[in-house]
Amino acid sequence: MDSSLEEIADPRVRRTRQLLHGALARLLQTKEFERISVHDITDAATLNRATFYDHYPDKYALMQCMVAARFQHLMAERNVQFNGCTSAMRAMVLAVCDYLAGSRELGPHMESAVISVIRQMILEGLTSHEAPRIASAEMIASTVGWAIYGAAKEWARTPGRCAADDVVDLVVALVSPVLLAARDSYGPEP
Repeated sequence: MDSSLEEIADPRVRRTRQLLHGALARLLQTKEFERISVHDITDAATLNRATFYDHYPDKYALMQCMVAARFQHLMAERNVQFNGCTSAMRAMVLAVCDYLAGSRELGPHMESAVISVIRQMILEGLTSHEAPRIASAEMIASTVGWAIYGAAKEWARTPGRCAADDVVDLVVALVSPVLLAARDSYGPEP
């Protein structure tokens, strides 16, 4: 399923998905995700179950798509793009921290969606700068995406945590060696 609502050309499909995303978001304010049924979602969206299943195979796919769309929107609002520089990495880590801090649900569906968006951004940045690497761009992007999310999730779960701005440099320092090792493993570029 396409997680970006903006990329869907048919306005009816976009509207239906927005209704489903909105319904799930409203339900999450009062109920845990595991206690929400497809019936609850379709009632809140004023749609029927057949329409739901025309768009998503289950509530997990809806959750993943909704989270990915919201996280992509946050990244776009902040004009975050990965180009390999430290400031881009800082902006990405800060966005992940802010997103997680503002979310009640830190389950596997959120994790998968956010990591997928981070991975795609890093992959686009890596593939735009062809250089020899110790591993594929996909493996590097996945490793860095998981590392950023994992560190941000640990920060978000910490009681009495420091401000997001205060942890960003630490996360960047922990993740940067992966990018450097992958880039520098073959020696200097010709």
